[in-house]
This record gives sequence, structure tokens and C-alpha cells, in this order.
Amino acid sequence: MNKDERDKKRICLPDYELPRGPLTRKEFSRGVKQRLANVYTELAEAFSLLDGVERSVSFFGSARLKDNNAHYKQAQRIAYRLAEEGFAIITGGGPGIMEAANRGAYDAGGRSIGFNIELPEEQNLNEYVTENIGFHYFFTRKVALSFAAEAYIYFPGGYGTLDEFFEVLTLVQTRKIERVPIILVGADYWNFVDRLIRHELYQDHKAINKEDMHLYTITDDEDEIVKIVKEAPLRLE
Repeated sequence: MNKDERDKKRICLPDYELPRGPLTRKEFSRGVKQRLANVYTELAEAFSLLDGVERSVSFFGSARLKDNNAHYKQAQRIAYRLAEEGFAIITGGGPGIMEAANRGAYDAGGRSIGFNIELPEEQNLNEYVTENIGFHYFFTRKVALSFAAEAYIYFPGGYGTLDEFFEVLTLVQTRKIERVPIILVGADYWNFVDRLIRHELYQDHKAINKEDMHLYTITDDEDEIVKIVKEAPLRLE
């Protein structure tokens, strides 16, 4: 794919409009039906794409990090190595860590998948995505990002990254999905979150069980990360 072709698909959004304001009583019935139809469309398209993916890893992290950032470079390296091992790399399709992971997969000649989202401040699809779907709804996008991946890799990020991390962590904790590797890369960031979980959630408030603190791994060792992912069982065998 040349640069002109990539530029043409930098914006990838659904072809319908989503009202953001509250529904009036008069609009409620029609509005709910339309929303349900939109949700079905987004999930159906995502599952159709994922049906052809044998092995995948989902990457999460800040959209604000530039290509000279150490975390960006590390995400690019890890994604490159995993793509070489035959894993499709799945991201939210935007800039920052998402771009870094897609870039690594693209450079390795692997599958580079982006699930982009419509935001009030337009989010461009990064140029290293080779397959993409656009979403209006965060929750349908999160289902697509978390569906059947062999591992989840999280880099430092903002509210969205933390939301995505605790979403998958909750699914594993409550056994809604089988236990899969949840890898947190960037100890300078994740050690603080780990302290929150261990001290506030477990020790001080007894809000989780002791074993819940062992559902994720914090490591910056790239060889260890690749090893963990390679040894993870296929979820769709």
C-alpha cells in the first residue's frame, strides 16, 4: 500500500450519524431501535474480521505519545517481534502507542488491525493499519479489542487505557473469560497502579482477594513478553 492509498483511509468511521443528545419521549422508540441496529452492525463487522484471525495480541496505550518516546519505540519493537511470530496485532487504530504497535506489525509484514473510534476531536487512523473497522460506541470497540486475543499488552496511557485494563482484568477475575496473559509494560507507570491495587483495594479495603493481585504481569523485559505471548494457548482452537 503506497502513501496515497494510506492517506485515503486515514479516517475510518461508520456511515451513519449517531445523535449525542438525550432522546425525547417521542424519539425514544425509534431511537432505541436505531441504536440497537448500530450496535449489531458494529459487532457483526468486528466478529467477521476477527473470524479470519488465527492468533492475535491486543495493544493498548496513550494516543499522545510521539515516535521519539521510549514507550512508543518499545511497543513498536515488541509488535514487530510478535508479528514475525505470526500474531496479528490489534489496536484502537489511532496515534501514539496504537500507531507504534501497528507500525511494528506493518514493518514485519504482519497483519496490522485497527479498530478506530469517532471522537469529538477527530481521531485519524494511523497509516500503518492494513485492516480496519470504524466504531461509534466505545463499548462495542472494547468488545472487539478484547475478543479472543491470546494476550493483552498495556503501555502507559490515560483514562481510556486504564478503563480498558480494568475491563479485561474484571472479565478474567469474574471468569467471564478464561485467564489470559495481561502484560503491563512500563514499570515507571504501572508500579503506581500496582500499589493502588495492593494497598488500597486489597490491604486497606479488602475489595479484592489475594489471588486477584496475580492476574497481571508487570515487566519491561521484551524477551519475557514475547515468551509469555508465545506460550499462551490459542483461545479459538
